[in-house]
Amino acid sequence: MNSIPKILYPAYESQLARSLRDKPSPSHIAIMADGNRRWARENGFTDVSHGHRVGAQKIAELCNWCDELGIETVTIYLLSTENLKRAAEELDLLCTIIGDVAEELANDAAGFRVHAVGHLELLPNSLTKRLRANEEATAGHTGVRVNIAVGYGGRQEIIDAVKTLVDELAEEGVPATEMASRITADALGDHLYTSGQPDPDLVIRTSGEQRLSGFLLWQSAYSEIFFTDTYWPAFRRVDFLRALRSYSERHRRFGL
Repeated sequence: MNSIPKILYPAYESQLARSLRDKPSPSHIAIMADGNRRWARENGFTDVSHGHRVGAQKIAELCNWCDELGIETVTIYLLSTENLKRAAEELDLLCTIIGDVAEELANDAAGFRVHAVGHLELLPNSLTKRLRANEEATAGHTGVRVNIAVGYGGRQEIIDAVKTLVDELAEEGVPATEMASRITADALGDHLYTSGQPDPDLVIRTSGEQRLSGFLLWQSAYSEIFFTDTYWPAFRRVDFLRALRSYSERHRRFGL
């Protein structure tokens, strides 16, 4: 793609969009928005926080691309449970930026529905309040559902789901000897952070890393995966369309 002159990008982008007409399209896309700090360093910024800020601006763009293309749900991985161990100064900045992203999405004319997914009790109280406030403010919206994954870890999600399900069964008076038989895939799925939502059809990871890093471990069991070397702040609509083209050319198999 780098060999294509910038002046030709609009034509190439239009060609890609046309090629997707009448092709299979995902209803739920999950994004691992990776590479903010590396993008900043490689572009000469001594303050890597600039990468986080530029990456944050890309999120609303992506959601609007999804809105234009009729994609109903987007899940964006912004902060893992491991990220919570970063230096206090960087973590404070990240929390502020994530709160700003939630507000920007809530106020967007496209009418996005904001939903925070993750172990929110691990987050600073100020960020949790901002996320909850924007969830409430957009509850009646009818646009793309945007899941903001913060304080998120796939293993922790499954642990939380099991604990919640067991607590629920105990409250119902189910004997311990019967609980194991009541813990089914459907029952556990009903207690995940994304309960009531379809699993992602397509997972996109930017920055060249080729692993899921615990992202949506349960939900992505049969998702198609698309990896790109592009860092998240540099991710363009043409890159997004290429991911959708790749998805449209695959024959999905729900098994081996």
